[in-house]
Amino acid sequence: MKRQVDYQWHLAEVMARHGLHNSTDLGGLLHQRGITLSTSQVYRLVTQRPERASLKVLAALCDIFDCELADLVTVTAADAAPRKRASGQAGNVVDLNQTIRPKRARVVHDSDS
Repeated sequence: MKRQVDYQWHLAEVMARHGLHNSTDLGGLLHQRGITLSTSQVYRLVTQRPERASLKVLAALCDIFDCELADLVTVTAADAAPRKRASGQAGNVVDLNQTIRPKRARVVHDSDS
């Protein structure tokens, strides 16, 4: 069975709880711990959900806010719903003769009307 894994990023909430409301202030605190990020990188770290973050950055954030990694990231995992298959058919095969049948065209000449 496949598992669907997801996470939520809580850096903005953690910053607000510690009275830090500006991402530029966080950049200075990270720089004090040897992490050099551009202002746009720090802004994206705060406002967006990062796809990748180095362990050094995560460790520095935990040190800055005196928190655990679980305070910054909440992980969720659930069983993925099984894919539904049409009964009596193999895979995604559709019999076009049964399902999509064009209407027969009727040719009418102008003299017939």
